[in-house]
Amino acid sequence: MIRPTFTSRLAALFLLAAPAGLQAQFGTQQQPVVKPAPPPITAIDDIRYLSDDRLQGRMTGSPGADTAAAYLARRFEQVGLQPAAGGWFQSFTVAKEAPVAQSARVGGLVGRNVIGLLPGHDPNLRNEAVIVGAHYDHLGLGGFGSLDPDSTGKVHNGADDNASGAAMLIQIASRLAQAPPARTVLFIAFSGEELGLLGSAYYVKQPVYSLTTTSAMINLDMVGRLRNGRLIVYGSRTAKEFPTLLDSLNWHAGFDLKAQGDGYGPSDQSSFYAAGLPVLHIFTDLHEDYHRTTDDWEKIDPEGFRRVTNFTVGLVTAIANRPTRLTPVEVPPPSHAMGTTTSAPAYGTYLGTIPDMTDNPGGVRLLGVRAGSPAEQAGLRGDDIITRIGSMEIPDLQAMSEALRSHAPGDTVSIVIRRGDKVTTVRARLGTRGG
Repeated sequence: MIRPTFTSRLAALFLLAAPAGLQAQFGTQQQPVVKPAPPPITAIDDIRYLSDDRLQGRMTGSPGADTAAAYLARRFEQVGLQPAAGGWFQSFTVAKEAPVAQSARVGGLVGRNVIGLLPGHDPNLRNEAVIVGAHYDHLGLGGFGSLDPDSTGKVHNGADDNASGAAMLIQIASRLAQAPPARTVLFIAFSGEELGLLGSAYYVKQPVYSLTTTSAMINLDMVGRLRNGRLIVYGSRTAKEFPTLLDSLNWHAGFDLKAQGDGYGPSDQSSFYAAGLPVLHIFTDLHEDYHRTTDDWEKIDPEGFRRVTNFTVGLVTAIANRPTRLTPVEVPPPSHAMGTTTSAPAYGTYLGTIPDMTDNPGGVRLLGVRAGSPAEQAGLRGDDIITRIGSMEIPDLQAMSEALRSHAPGDTVSIVIRRGDKVTTVRARLGTRGG
């Protein structure tokens, strides 16, 4: 039997997300032709569709992002989810005055969260919800947010960031729909994450289920490139029960598990933690293709993706079936960090470095700095290795992000660097992204 080629399957996936009128243009045969059923749509198929050049990098408010949203809604329906009361989409407008909107030129455009609902089976606990979320937007044609110098106008496909997380939502929903847990599970594909968590911040203000009846939020962001079995889970201190639960699940999964941190960080779980919910961020770590034009579907690790999916299915099932609610733990945010809002300092504080995403023990090596940036004005340059910002040691990029989040635009900070075999200190006045 001749199996359909992937090209024909990808074309079918695009037709799946197309308006009905466009589908009608293809017409039907006068005489029915019996064709073999196509193979099931796989997670790699979903990632490849979402990161295809034709979606132009899924910038919030763009036609490509709208196509991705339509596709995700259709896939949610296919695997057994229901739309929320207001339908599959929750729309929000990007504020024109927002600094990120001015930099990315998306002010006034409309983003759409995609929400699918899996009702719980318990007549009482089904009135409570667990949220599983992942953003599906990316950087469009570069410029804003890109770590590729001179990449403006080139498609940033964002296969790992975060077509992988959106595809994992579909896989988890498909699995849980076969045996729904006690509590209701909301699957949310967020838009606007790359612009400062806009979609998740909007959901927190306009929730489908009251946050008082929401048990936890599990965030999937960059989950497609597991290396050496190392899985990072941020937010493990946001509920009393999380450390034991994660250890128990990992006894079977066998990851090199790094469970750490409070609920703040540059992804959508921060919006929910700021609202008082326990959160976890599942993450297979940064890599050299992060926010670059080279983040393509061919680099996804299918076996690692499957292992992380299995682990997360177990995690969501355990939380959704608990007889009692989780016990939230409030961990104070870093100084000047998010406070009661969601993300402005995390995305607004700007240094202007271009980091090397590969492992650099003992610091963050720079590939270069942006012209006119605070980093350039401070005298930083390519091949410098940042080891301290202010009072915080910088062993890796996550620590560097946290250090910058602990300051506000306009702060002057000391930055310790290794340059060759010398150690020196420079001072930089932090700016505002796009400012």
